Amino acid sequence: MSPLRLGAALRTEHLPMHLTWLLDGQRDLEIQEAIGWDVLDGDWQAHARRLRTLLEGHTGRRGVHGPFIDLTISARDPLIRAAVQTRLRQGLDFAAAVGGTHMVIHSPFSFMGNAYLPTSAPDFGRADFIENVRETLAPVIAQAEQQGCTLVIENIRDRLPGLLLALVRALDSDAVRMSLDTGHAYLHHITQGAPPVDYWVREAGPLLAHVHLQDNDAYTDRHWTPGDGNIPWRSVMQTLAALPEQPRLILELADSTEIPRAAAFFVEAGWAV
Repeated sequence: MSPLRLGAALRTEHLPMHLTWLLDGQRDLEIQEAIGWDVLDGDWQAHARRLRTLLEGHTGRRGVHGPFIDLTISARDPLIRAAVQTRLRQGLDFAAAVGGTHMVIHSPFSFMGNAYLPTSAPDFGRADFIENVRETLAPVIAQAEQQGCTLVIENIRDRLPGLLLALVRALDSDAVRMSLDTGHAYLHHITQGAPPVDYWVREAGPLLAHVHLQDNDAYTDRHWTPGDGNIPWRSVMQTLAALPEQPRLILELADSTEIPRAAAFFVEAGWAV
């Protein structure tokens, strides 16, 4: 089995600092600009051309973090649903322009009380909730399939991997998989009694296509350098190494200058290269 290979999430302005590391290891890269409307409503085509020029010689896998601000993929209101679809399809257009083959989108689940019942919309049950997501994402998934891009749905407020995985399975597309944010999972493990991080990896199995590697102390979503918080990384990395296919392992840090130190933490422990 090949060793786990680290990649990183970066904005374009931070790429030059890490370009040698990315190119020498032909590492996976996640571009962060598509999160916001400032890029998507501007000349994103020119932005994408500059980015591709900067990344000349890079053969690692690329992707983008898709839009999420003020958006939910479980929208019922037709006007809101249309806005969500427009933004996500803009994100896919940007992904295609930069050679991206994954786009992160956010899980819609939030909870009050029983962790099996999503209460983002408390007047109906789980099946109707998932159907809303299916209807919202239908044109987005069709575009992703057409352009060869995988939508990876990231745990945000989720307490149970099984519910997020049920959504992934219900969407029934090779262009939809799960994303795990280690910091989010750990935060809810400590504060809400959710499963530990390695359990999320184990339960997702081959449906896990993408991981955001970050750490915290369970007080808030800090996106610290791994090793600076309290996540038990040995179990997480060993469980990742046992998967049949390696997900994209993306360091997503609040301070991108910390990427060399974060990478060294995993390399020196013998868990990744």
